[in-house]
Amino acid sequence: MSASVAVGLIGAGWIGRFHGESVALRIPGTRLVAVADPAPGAAASLIERVSPDARAYTDALELISDPTVEAVLISTPASTHTDLVVAAAEAGKHVFCEKPMALTLEDADRAIGACAANNVALQVGFNRRFAADFAAAHDVITSGGIGTPQLLRSLTRDPGITADVASRVKPWTIFNETLIHDFDALLWLNPGARVVEVFAQADALVHPQYKEQGYLDTSMVQLRFDNGAFASAEANFQATYGYDVRGEVFGSGGMVSAGEVTRTAMRHYSSPGVRADTPRVNIELFHDAYVAQLAHFADCIRSGSAPSVDGLDARNALEIALAAKESVETGLPVSLLSVPQ
Repeated sequence: MSASVAVGLIGAGWIGRFHGESVALRIPGTRLVAVADPAPGAAASLIERVSPDARAYTDALELISDPTVEAVLISTPASTHTDLVVAAAEAGKHVFCEKPMALTLEDADRAIGACAANNVALQVGFNRRFAADFAAAHDVITSGGIGTPQLLRSLTRDPGITADVASRVKPWTIFNETLIHDFDALLWLNPGARVVEVFAQADALVHPQYKEQGYLDTSMVQLRFDNGAFASAEANFQATYGYDVRGEVFGSGGMVSAGEVTRTAMRHYSSPGVRADTPRVNIELFHDAYVAQLAHFADCIRSGSAPSVDGLDARNALEIALAAKESVETGLPVSLLSVPQ
């Protein structure tokens, strides 16, 4: 068991910078030894702030081949994830990959296979599993506290998107990168059950001018599980009141919920009414969960245990995302009963 895990970060964008800071400053027993980003100065800027002795690269493959790097943290655009996972695995590096791990089931299988063949850990960034309230809800469900799950709900409402950003959003992002969190959460909160049918609707209601180029910002997805339970997952990119992520599971013996719209229990009562603060960005709402998932990854490397959220979990969520896309395209429910597991 190594005393400290040497981590190389690939991708120094918004979430990558936060992850790099966590590895360098927030998590005992981890060291940020290298950062790679193709943008001029991006890697060096992060290194200067949090880990001055780390090495800066513009080529991700050079970082992966660095012999001092024990584990790789991938925070690059989604389309690059699978190839980087495979390259890291073939170099013998443990892998933490932001969601989605892949954009096709074939690529998901390729990533899973590469990590298995090279005996390296693979963890995927489904951070809700590490949020205290969602984890507590999961514990209630697995202990039988609500009986058999019958109705489930998960929602993601992002705090706003400008027209400029919307114009650059890739088609099907709402399923592949946003609702994929909800799909994973619903699978996790209905343990052992498999989704057998998906019906999805989606539209561009916030910035309709970009719909013709494949942009979607609002969606409702209905799921049916093989244990009889029904679920809904919804998303919108323009919650003007803040960042809103919640989940609920109703069962034969009770109900459990997770997620809170307000930042704290503080309420300000004054002549205009009652005011409460709300989180506005993901690293505020899920600050502790983002840190906890990386701490778990490091613990798994040190102990040799398997991460609790792995490549198969990523594949299962992706399977639903792809079915949702097909459902929107056809206007019909999509059966998953014939999809190989």
